[in-house]
Amino acid sequence: MRNWLPRLTLVLLVLAALPALAQKDVTQPPNTYSLEDCIRIALETNPQVKQAELQVQFDGNIYQQSKWQRWPSVSFSAGQGFSFGRNIDPFTNQFVQQNISSNNYQLGGQMTLFSGFQISNSIKRNNTNFQASSKDLEAARNDIMLNVALSYLQVITNEELIEVARRQVEASELQVARTGKLVEAGTLAESNLLDLRAQLANDELTLVNAENNLETAKLNLKQLMNMSGSEPISVVKIPVADPSLQAYNASIQEIYETALGNLPQMKAANLRIDAARTNVEIAKGVGMPSLTLSGGVYTAFSSAAPKQRFVSDGSGASTTEVISSTDYIVYNDEQLPIVQKVSTPNGTLRTFNYIDQLNFNRNSAINLNLNIPIFSNFRVKYNVANAKIQQKTAEYQAQQVQLTIRKNVEQAYIDMTNAAKRYSATANQVRALTETFRVSQVRFDVGSINSVEYNIAKANLDRANGNLVQAKYDYVFRTKILDFYLNRPLSDF
Repeated sequence: MRNWLPRLTLVLLVLAALPALAQKDVTQPPNTYSLEDCIRIALETNPQVKQAELQVQFDGNIYQQSKWQRWPSVSFSAGQGFSFGRNIDPFTNQFVQQNISSNNYQLGGQMTLFSGFQISNSIKRNNTNFQASSKDLEAARNDIMLNVALSYLQVITNEELIEVARRQVEASELQVARTGKLVEAGTLAESNLLDLRAQLANDELTLVNAENNLETAKLNLKQLMNMSGSEPISVVKIPVADPSLQAYNASIQEIYETALGNLPQMKAANLRIDAARTNVEIAKGVGMPSLTLSGGVYTAFSSAAPKQRFVSDGSGASTTEVISSTDYIVYNDEQLPIVQKVSTPNGTLRTFNYIDQLNFNRNSAINLNLNIPIFSNFRVKYNVANAKIQQKTAEYQAQQVQLTIRKNVEQAYIDMTNAAKRYSATANQVRALTETFRVSQVRFDVGSINSVEYNIAKANLDRANGNLVQAKYDYVFRTKILDFYLNRPLSDF
């Protein structure tokens, strides 16, 4: 934020001029840009703003994803296996001497029912970080606008200084031409003409310096807009009326308190305190019990399984008598064969294909898991302590932002007061020197003073006119800074 306060002056003029700029003439000459155009192009092409926008998107994605943590997680897994030689039949659990091909599939899910409020606190923290990064983006955009406005208004100031210097050159040229005729007529000495020509050369040098300063200001503006330095550019002039020197109708304390509630950097700092405070609660939640619910569906296929199986139809069973041919009993000295009744369920012998086997082998399960931390090598204790340190760090950073705002407001108020005094004194000086120069010109025309005295009077007036232009913009700029802090409309000049 360093050095942003002086530049803030200029962005206020930007914002103030935007309503008028929105109605710009559709016949605007090519390569001519309004303040609105310059700001728009700079914001669209500046890498710092784009980086801040990406950070907002990044934090927004984290916030949105954290809200989904309340929902179950679902996964599916599949496997293919090949076994060679002596293997275990997965259906009879007996050793078989054959190659086996197998598949297994599992669909499972898990949901956290309670985790020490870590999920809800994470959502709260991520939302706060998202809002803070949005405020950082706003502050970054303001900073770019300040720089663009500064360069834009430097261009306008230098253009006005060029007009002042051009009028000085024209006045000197007229005086040189008039004096030349008087010298030719023998009314004045030639030394007067030489002195006036020297003054004209000085005025021409002042004009050249003003034109050079204008080109430098345009180059700075083009660089902020990421334009080529060789590309021609012109700006739409913002009319700024001569200020009326009235006491500012707000105290430093009022301006400071309003600025604290409006500036995005202060809001971002306060939001980061809230995020750090929530981080403490998250660290504490790690030491609390957690309860999770999980479940899944499992099935498998094996090439070792028999292709045909007897499947009962559920209609009961049929009973048959089986007479043993080998087993018997002796009754009354007579051998009688043993007769057994065998119950066979009703059904059919079915052929099982791949899908049938997967359906036949399907099983499912539901689990409820409780985890109670007992001792974790004091990780929770020190994580909570570090989270509290981060919270204090965020609080001190917010205090630093607050102190910087107070310093900037106080400096802006003093600068505005000094600018008002300087403008008033310069305006009085211009009025006095204008009258002095008028009298000097009359006296020079009648030969009462020499060219040196005339040139001194003209140089003093020229210098005062240039100072008045700069003092006018300086006072208006610094007044608009205070208006910006007070969140006032800036369209009135």
